Amino acid sequence: MLMWTLDKLVKPEHAANVFKKFYFISGFDHSIFLVIGIVELVVILAFVAGFMKRWTYGIVLLLHAVSTLFSFGSYLNPWSNLLFFAAWPMLAACFALYYLRDADTLWVVDKPKAPMPDRA
Repeated sequence: MLMWTLDKLVKPEHAANVFKKFYFISGFDHSIFLVIGIVELVVILAFVAGFMKRWTYGIVLLLHAVSTLFSFGSYLNPWSNLLFFAAWPMLAACFALYYLRDADTLWVVDKPKAPMPDRA
């Protein structure tokens, strides 16, 4: 996902072509792709840091699910680009990370809170 985000920042004209071909959206100014790229970069950095996991893991899952599903036509012709098939295991990994986000505690910014002591 980082490479697609950097693509929006470095080559917004390529991002515009991707949006037109896969999402059927055209007419965006290049500055829109810069804004989208910056927002995505912030989300990805927060995701990698384990910050606000419910939101960042969920947004990454949603973004990847949308891009995977909108690319469905590419799966019907598997010999056009085999790299599209890497999206499915990545989608499964994003789902697993989101589903198990509370168990993800190694090297994350949001550490689990210590349980409150019982007041007996």
